[in-house]
Amino acid sequence: MQRSSSPTIDQFLTWLEREGKSSNTILTYQQELKKYEKWLQDHNQRLLDITQQDVQDYIRYLEEMGKSPTTTDKVLGVMRTFAKYLKRPDITFDIKINQGNKKDEIETLTIEECEALLSEVKESESERNIAIVYMLLHTGIRVSELCALNVSDINFLTKQVTVKDNYEDKRIIPLSNELIKHLSDYLGAVEPEKPLFISKTNDRLTERSVQYMLKKFNIHAQKLRHTFCQHMINKGVGLEVVSKLAGHRDINVTKRYAKSRIPETEFENAIRRTFSNEC
Repeated sequence: MQRSSSPTIDQFLTWLEREGKSSNTILTYQQELKKYEKWLQDHNQRLLDITQQDVQDYIRYLEEMGKSPTTTDKVLGVMRTFAKYLKRPDITFDIKINQGNKKDEIETLTIEECEALLSEVKESESERNIAIVYMLLHTGIRVSELCALNVSDINFLTKQVTVKDNYEDKRIIPLSNELIKHLSDYLGAVEPEKPLFISKTNDRLTERSVQYMLKKFNIHAQKLRHTFCQHMINKGVGLEVVSKLAGHRDINVTKRYAKSRIPETEFENAIRRTFSNEC
């Protein structure tokens, strides 16, 4: 089998061959591990040094990218086999996957819950954290996209932010007046040079740091992203517009929000209104 992977992955694939895995299975494992290795390299990590937290963070990242539970479960299966090869099965123990539910409901914040969250974050008196929560809630960007932002990506004249996703595609998102205010407060207090959001040591903020901060407020970035999309759909914004703003590569991902806002009684009412006078 022709390969163009790292030595670590190549050695793993050779082990799979000895284990009697089919060529199709081995190819799938190779493709998924190459994606994971690239993600690790972007976060200054090595495949051989992965921890349980690294695996959990990657699964969370895939979910934020809109991957289905079936896909993330398949990826986790690859990780489990790789962990077995490393003789470190513990790194895939207790990994949480968002399995959804029977009604395919999406977990979002109500308007009242949004107001309560923002009030709590403001009480922390951290200009950076306030700006981060507003950025996630008012633009719907992913944590990886937020951490990759530079100061130059913010244009206060046009009131827009330029966001680059993991596929190097760019999209421009308008900024709300509230977000502009909190970004201005943060930039005035911290004055970062290149990375927009930085740590106390002036390093670019990591995804894990953002997730840890949000955990203090009992929220995670994916829920804020879901809330962004759901609230726009609820206000009558078109699916194509929401899809473009959220950076969904498949509009079917966006359609989930349209389905989740329709109560079951609405279907019954539609039938009764249409056929009430029919024989």
